[in-house]
Amino acid sequence: MAEYKDIIGTAVQTVAGDPDNPVKGQLWYNSTTAEFRYQELAYGDAWSTQPGLNTGRRFLAASSVSGTTALAFGGEALPAPSIVANAESWDGSSWTEVSDLNTARRELAGGGSATSALAVGGGDRLGINESWNGSSWTESTDLNNARRQLGGTGSSNSSLMVFAGEDGSTAHMTETEIWNGSSWTEVGDLNTGRLMYNGAGTTTSALAFGGETPSVVANTESWNGTAWTDVADLNTGRIEFMGRGASSTSAIAAGGTTGTATTVTEIWNGTLWTEKADMALARRGVTGSGTATLGLAFGGEDPAGSTEEWNAGVAIGAWVTRATMNTAKKLLGGFGTPTSALAFGGETPDQSATTKTEEYNGTSWSEVNDLNTRKEQTQGVGIATAGLTFGGLNPDGPAVTDTTESWNGTSWTEVNDLNTARRDLSGAGTQTAALAFGGFTTANVANNETWNGSSWTEVGDLNTARRSLGGAGTNTAALAFGGYTTTSVANTESWNGSSWTEVNDLPEAVDSLSGAGTQTAALSIGGGTPRLKSWNGTNWSNDSQMNTARSSSAADGTQTAAIVMGGAPPVTGATEEWIGTGLYIETLTTTED
Repeated sequence: MAEYKDIIGTAVQTVAGDPDNPVKGQLWYNSTTAEFRYQELAYGDAWSTQPGLNTGRRFLAASSVSGTTALAFGGEALPAPSIVANAESWDGSSWTEVSDLNTARRELAGGGSATSALAVGGGDRLGINESWNGSSWTESTDLNNARRQLGGTGSSNSSLMVFAGEDGSTAHMTETEIWNGSSWTEVGDLNTGRLMYNGAGTTTSALAFGGETPSVVANTESWNGTAWTDVADLNTGRIEFMGRGASSTSAIAAGGTTGTATTVTEIWNGTLWTEKADMALARRGVTGSGTATLGLAFGGEDPAGSTEEWNAGVAIGAWVTRATMNTAKKLLGGFGTPTSALAFGGETPDQSATTKTEEYNGTSWSEVNDLNTRKEQTQGVGIATAGLTFGGLNPDGPAVTDTTESWNGTSWTEVNDLNTARRDLSGAGTQTAALAFGGFTTANVANNETWNGSSWTEVGDLNTARRSLGGAGTNTAALAFGGYTTTSVANTESWNGSSWTEVNDLPEAVDSLSGAGTQTAALSIGGGTPRLKSWNGTNWSNDSQMNTARSSSAADGTQTAAIVMGGAPPVTGATEEWIGTGLYIETLTTTED
């Protein structure tokens, strides 16, 4: 048997602590803790945001994804609904407009590849069949049963099958037809008639799943080339979702609606469906295709034509649970890093505002000197030895406070107040150069103030007044995202030192969230869900979910090394560390006989 030294290239080292830059699989003995430890790399499944369609639309059709290529065609353009013939080709990084369909239509079926596809049925219960050769569409033999809201799957423009839909006389058809390159042949019917659903596979081995019967169903049926057989259902029944694929044993179902738009993603392994990481954006009328390991979802009820790519078994960032705070609280302030942080104020489980301050050293929390003013819904910026807190709700009066306190690593000192008292605000920067934006007085405000180390000055307001928003960056280069107006919002704005500019929104509306990072590399954390979203300076994408879903928490750090603490519901003292590289240290445990 090979020894550790033969595999890794070195013997197990003894280190007073942990090595500076361990690699995946490396094992060492930590003489300080008397433990064997090793470096692990987190793998997982994830959706990532990609450039959107040139024409945002819903109820469109698609070819199967082959490697990095796909084709999108037809649909209903948004925001002002109009039926379109547009076709676009995906090359793995962007969409390019190609030759249009001859007949504009929505609710059609598609299949094949980016260079050999079919567009079938749809519109006002049409039987039209168009063939794509990689450069243009040609009309061919019509379906035997003209219909819309049908499903389709197949490998090319000479081998495709369609099934179900509605033709005006039958609301939930069972009819199945196979195309051989020149004509359609009727074959065995589905067991359950339905419409607005999806399929995967080929003309000899296919899968049909979801749809409306008229109730939304989770039914899945398998085709063996002759007949359909009922197999394991989806976990979440739905319609108008992404689910076309090239394989009947490795399929994906994502998005759509159950009555409410959903982000749920499920993978089919040939036997059953398993829920995986959610999409970033909930939407109905979405389409796409893929397998359990690679997929693409695009369009839907989103004028931007958002595109998301699915990848399985890739190295991803990881959340690691750390020591719990001594006092559970929500609506708290906090700043620092995963190895040196401060948490202060907030509301405890008995609904009392507190002055308590706790310091984290990377291993445990300890109580230190309290705030001078009891408050919750406050904001903080800085590092564990030099920080600032401002604004909040003070139950001792006045309720909405302008109080600012400075932390020197040992104690809090009251300094000059904000110009506008407010709670539920956000901020960015450091102890000597901070930014305070948004919040609530007697109404939501857009106010923005900059701190120079001794006083606050009013500067350019946010474009959207809101409270309970997230923030990241510095007082000259910041990002504001999410929040609450009269409802949760997805708005994202970028600050250049003098004014705010609206940029690409979060994938979903969310409030009571936390932020970390910089203007060009930020994190949106929580907000009632365990979701984490990353900002690359242009777009947001989904990352690994936290271990504890929460809102009204505090967070700080960078895009690759962040900390989140506290939150609710229920009110918690839970602390988690975000390791964006996916590399994290584990302790080797043994079981004695």
